[in-house]
Amino acid sequence: MPLARSLSVTSLSGLEDWEEDFDLEDAVLFEIAWEVANKVGGIYTVIQTKARLTCEEWGDNYFLVGPYMESSVRTQVELIEPCNPALRRTIDKMNASGCKVYFGRWLIEGSPYVVLIDVGFTAWSLDRWKSELWENFSIGVPWFDREANDAVLFGFLTAWLLGEFAAQCDSPPHIVAHFHEWLAGLGLVLCRQRQLPVATIFTTHATLLGRYLCAGNVDFYNNLAEIYHRYCLERAAARCAHVFTTVSKITAIEAEHLLKRKPDVVTPNGLNVKKFSAMHEFQNLHAQSKARIQEFIRGHFYGNLDFNLDKSVFFFIAGRYEFSNKGADLFLEALARLNYLLRVNHSEVTVIAFFIMPARTNNFNVETLKGQAVRKQLWDTAQTVKERFGKKLYESLLIGQLPDVSKMLDKEDFTIIKRAIFATQRQCQPPICTHNMLEDSSDPILTCIRRIGLFNSSSDRVKVIFHPEFLSSTSPLLPMDYEEFVRGCHLGVFPSYYEPWGYTPAECTVMGIPSVSTNLSGFGCFMEEHIADPSAYGIYILDRRYRGVDESCNQLTSFLFQFCQQSRRQRIIQRNRTERLSDLLDWRYLGRYYISARHMALAKAFPDTYCYELQDPTSTQGFRYPRPASVPPSPAHSLHSSPHHSEAEDDDEEERYDEDLEAEKDRLNIPITLPVQIVYSSAKNIYKVTNTFEPSPMPLCGLMLVYSYFLRRA
Repeated sequence: MPLARSLSVTSLSGLEDWEEDFDLEDAVLFEIAWEVANKVGGIYTVIQTKARLTCEEWGDNYFLVGPYMESSVRTQVELIEPCNPALRRTIDKMNASGCKVYFGRWLIEGSPYVVLIDVGFTAWSLDRWKSELWENFSIGVPWFDREANDAVLFGFLTAWLLGEFAAQCDSPPHIVAHFHEWLAGLGLVLCRQRQLPVATIFTTHATLLGRYLCAGNVDFYNNLAEIYHRYCLERAAARCAHVFTTVSKITAIEAEHLLKRKPDVVTPNGLNVKKFSAMHEFQNLHAQSKARIQEFIRGHFYGNLDFNLDKSVFFFIAGRYEFSNKGADLFLEALARLNYLLRVNHSEVTVIAFFIMPARTNNFNVETLKGQAVRKQLWDTAQTVKERFGKKLYESLLIGQLPDVSKMLDKEDFTIIKRAIFATQRQCQPPICTHNMLEDSSDPILTCIRRIGLFNSSSDRVKVIFHPEFLSSTSPLLPMDYEEFVRGCHLGVFPSYYEPWGYTPAECTVMGIPSVSTNLSGFGCFMEEHIADPSAYGIYILDRRYRGVDESCNQLTSFLFQFCQQSRRQRIIQRNRTERLSDLLDWRYLGRYYISARHMALAKAFPDTYCYELQDPTSTQGFRYPRPASVPPSPAHSLHSSPHHSEAEDDDEEERYDEDLEAEKDRLNIPITLPVQIVYSSAKNIYKVTNTFEPSPMPLCGLMLVYSYFLRRA
């Protein structure tokens, strides 16, 4: 029987068991967002990854509504005829009235139905609809704000779609409409104003004012004319919705003050977690991806490769190029302080810090491309010499003679080798940036690097590589996609100042890579709430809410320095622990909060049919991961029963035993009872005797593991 985790859906929050109380057979769910089949930002990831779970819950009664984008539809959507008769009549009537509405399947996991509306085709109605918006809601949208104009068109068209669908249904429908962000929010406001039979939900993933106020170098006051009407649309949607949700506790506080409504439910963002059949598989993927990153490092630092790659650790930060919001400024300052600590402590560890943030460039850096070409040339030279050496060795062995090593390499071989060595000579230091920046002198990252003096010199223990482009497996420079790159790194660093959720540290966790987050990010707050000791699981939570910048920077430096002091064995154990947290981020669990929000909306909109009783809908607290069952990873001190028992063998056995037993305890989430504690103490050479024995909940495979361990020790 396979091991199963004791963590269950209901253990996460204490939400009611809705399935017995709600019959969704006659209900229809529309989920409306500007990023349906249209990748713009993080909302696309939320909807895409959640679609499979929602399809399983709602079946053919689930429809996503978004804008029609020709380029995306060609590659992501299969256009088909509507399966729902009422929806078919709705689309036909709208198309006959001068709209262009398409129906199809989005080619992602779950294959959800999508309704795509061409907002540009109905631009002729924009002035009329903006006048209606002003007359009914006193919200004026200026002509020059194209994004807000699209929001007006999209909002009126989605309200038209929902109203027409309700009219075309044979019996009174129970419609749930879930709107994401202010770009889709006007449709919700119109549904309430027109008194449509629709249960409405509005989710804000980040408030507009929050983004503007936290963004650095933004002229807030002189841009109020471009902000205020968007804020009015967002606030109207939040105030009019039957149920208002946000993605994290920190965003809930923000929304309560800026939008003047406390969220009804906090709906954390999840991922589709695919578990490996064996624990070591993701560790193997880490080793493979790390080897590919090391090959890039060899080329980038050719001629200056005076550090040991086996004693190097890779840190990275990735995301939108928001220098202050994403915490790149704090990360760079901490790297400068870390560089000082490593140098004064004479550490053999070298840190390679990657900045993966897209910026304006015109091409690859010539010096960077040359480095990869030199690396490849050296590899080809080594292969050529190896083949010649191998052939001579083979011929010597054939005639029964021991090879004369001095004759294995002739003059031509030495000439080839010397030319290769001379080719690695470099007159300059390795480049910081892999591309030619269009605004090199004013770029925030490069300006900060010039100030702190991290120029990749031989004396620096911290090296910096700025890759101002998203990663791609087709790149001639670093041919890896983002997932491969993350798996190959040792630590993700995301000291964000403004991060409503934070998918990047969540993706690290699912892939078993430790990460640094903050208590100003939704992910950081969620992990603090659900884990008794986050740092023991490789989740470092930086305090940026109650500490000043300098204190936060010192704390981050401390995290990074402690990580650099870990041994390889300690990093392996920590990655195992981090990967075990992936269940917390699975939509199988976090989707329950969306289920709660939809049921609450149905109960508010149709009280005669549905009812709900929820104790604390905004709470995401319930289950808390305990501290790891074993002590923090540290070298084991063992006494040998035989002089032939090597120290290396003992360390390997202790490591395997510790990891296997710890994994089983944490996986089953059960305490080890008295007899097992006695055995474990014995394994650590602390011998105790007891006459009592009680049944242990430890599985048979776990007892066999302990038994076989003692057989080996005997």
